[in-house]
Amino acid sequence: MTHRPRVVLLASPATYRAGAFLQAAARLDLDVVRATDTPRILAERWGMPLGLDFTQPDAAIAVLIAYAGEQRVDAVLALDDSATTLAARAAAALGLPHNDLDAALAARDKWVMRETLRRGGVPVPDYRRYPLTVDPARVAGEIPFPVVVKPLRLSGSRGVIRANDATEFVRAWERARLIVLREGESPEHGELLVERYLPGVEVALEGLLTAGRLQTLALFDKPDPLEGPFFEETIYVTPSRLPEATQAAIAALTAESAAALGLREGPVHAELRINPQGIWLIEMAGRSIGGLCSTVLEFGAGVSLEELILLHAVRLPLPSTQRVQEAAGVMMIPIPKGGMLREVSGRDAAAAVPGVTGVEITAPFNQPLTPLPEGASYLGFIFARGDEPHEVEASLREAHARLSFRVEPAITLTAVG
Repeated sequence: MTHRPRVVLLASPATYRAGAFLQAAARLDLDVVRATDTPRILAERWGMPLGLDFTQPDAAIAVLIAYAGEQRVDAVLALDDSATTLAARAAAALGLPHNDLDAALAARDKWVMRETLRRGGVPVPDYRRYPLTVDPARVAGEIPFPVVVKPLRLSGSRGVIRANDATEFVRAWERARLIVLREGESPEHGELLVERYLPGVEVALEGLLTAGRLQTLALFDKPDPLEGPFFEETIYVTPSRLPEATQAAIAALTAESAAALGLREGPVHAELRINPQGIWLIEMAGRSIGGLCSTVLEFGAGVSLEELILLHAVRLPLPSTQRVQEAAGVMMIPIPKGGMLREVSGRDAAAAVPGVTGVEITAPFNQPLTPLPEGASYLGFIFARGDEPHEVEASLREAHARLSFRVEPAITLTAVG
């Protein structure tokens, strides 16, 4: 290419990922255009170069095509789940390497994913789909326990609730139903997924697909048990401490799952569980790892995950994808309870823990905090490095123990007549 490659980044306004990609693009001397999910009238009023309304995909595609007619576009990249199907459609319309729309949808919708994996011969837990209008007490009488109730399209474990018996199931159903209704789901046409709970240890695989071939970039252990009733992720540590044969089997199943879903290009983030019955794909997203977790990944001579993804997107040669040898990890700081975040103490003490490389509080002060299963964010992130994974895990736990959070009940104002 003789021109500066140009990448359109699609993301919601709330994404954590934009900053890291913008910094990576600057290091690579790429031209980046942010396309944020914003109503067109507001985008024009605020002078945004490419505001798109993701809820109006046909109009958004037309805007992107018109933009590409004036400014050459070399890649369209989704930074979060809200944009993956739009990115697939946009790349197809512009003749760029892309995942098929059906594949992008399968990686976005849990019911479609389960159906597609089953047809592709990939083992999946027993699952059923029910309309929001169903009587949960009736459903509880026809399913074996334990189960997990899941919204079809929410991410980050939002609305995902385990139920061990009929009473717990009715409560879980009603809670998940309210969550999806608040997200705009239709009461008459909305649905929830109910699937068999899978015990076992959980891992996360970060990979990159090129013409259908999967390259594993990192495999994270999740040392905290994720047994419910909610499934809030906390610690990620790499490299994995699982046996090499198990790690190879995880990579093979991830590649098989990506092929079954039809994913062929770009980053993938997969969540898997391992138990005596085998390895199970829980989720696969057609995007990179969320939050600020990618900060701990470094490849070759100091190359970031975002740089690899951007180079791959514009079809430039990739540097070494061998991860640096030292162990690394991140802790997503959970929200302890709902309320207003007033104070965080102990940050200096946490940052002073040997191995800790950073402590970032991302939750805004004096604003409401909402924990899982309703919430969609964390208090912040702790980062650590060390010679061995167990040392990194210990550093993260010690740093978290030194932090203290003052969360006060939110004040509700009532009108006085």
